[in-house]
Amino acid sequence: MENSSEQKLRLYKTILSKNGIKNTRQKECILLELIRSGTHLTADEIYQHLEQQKIGIATIYRNLKLFKSLNIVKEIPMNGVNYYELKIYSKKPLHIHFKCTKCNALMDIDEIEISMEYIKLNQKIEEKKNLEVTDANIMLLGLCSKCREKRG
Repeated sequence: MENSSEQKLRLYKTILSKNGIKNTRQKECILLELIRSGTHLTADEIYQHLEQQKIGIATIYRNLKLFKSLNIVKEIPMNGVNYYELKIYSKKPLHIHFKCTKCNALMDIDEIEISMEYIKLNQKIEEKKNLEVTDANIMLLGLCSKCREKRG
């Protein structure tokens, strides 16, 4: 029986194949790293995790750009650094990001009540402005609970 990582990897490989893109060991390693991390990673962090597998930083950037163009990953630019997270087939397709301005922690805010309020806001914007919103990057900035405790 396949585990969740293998199932997700198979889905991503199908997307590559349907777009006429050859699956390679490097693509597979990068995708697995994103799947396993379950969080936001920079290209440098991916490189550090895959360094022993002899995958160069240029290969990682090239594949992240490809994955972004195929809507496999979402790029989150922040303070001159791009973070990447899996976009499709994730358990949390709609969520808000929070970045601590002190420790730089990046986390997802994905409570159902908050997501429902966002969906209502999204629908209201679409109706009032006659738009179709297909994606959103919502980034909240402030202090995380650990940094607030240290400050207090």
